[in-house]
Amino acid sequence: MTHFLVADATKAVSVQPGAIVSKVIHRDGKLNVTVFGLDAGEELTEHRASSAAIVQVLAGRLRFTADGEEFDAGPGFWLHMTSDTPHALVAVEPTVMLLTLIRC
Repeated sequence: MTHFLVADATKAVSVQPGAIVSKVIHRDGKLNVTVFGLDAGEELTEHRASSAAIVQVLAGRLRFTADGEEFDAGPGFWLHMTSDTPHALVAVEPTVMLLTLIRC
């Protein structure tokens, strides 16, 4: 197959009370694409990815920190990080986020 379509990635997960849920929507030799649903107040503490990453907020709002810089991340937010960039996030409101990991 030469293409893969997800018509509405925001519907790949539903935000669950007091939880972070995720669903891989595409994986191949170079990409791993995961949709996350985070309830307000849920967080991922500082960590690093072993590959480059792109974070896109599809709905809701995050307080996102990358390499010590804090961002107010709402719908349309797009951020590329090189591998090993320290980052963390907190959902300010129920949020759906798309994470793309890129293996080079």
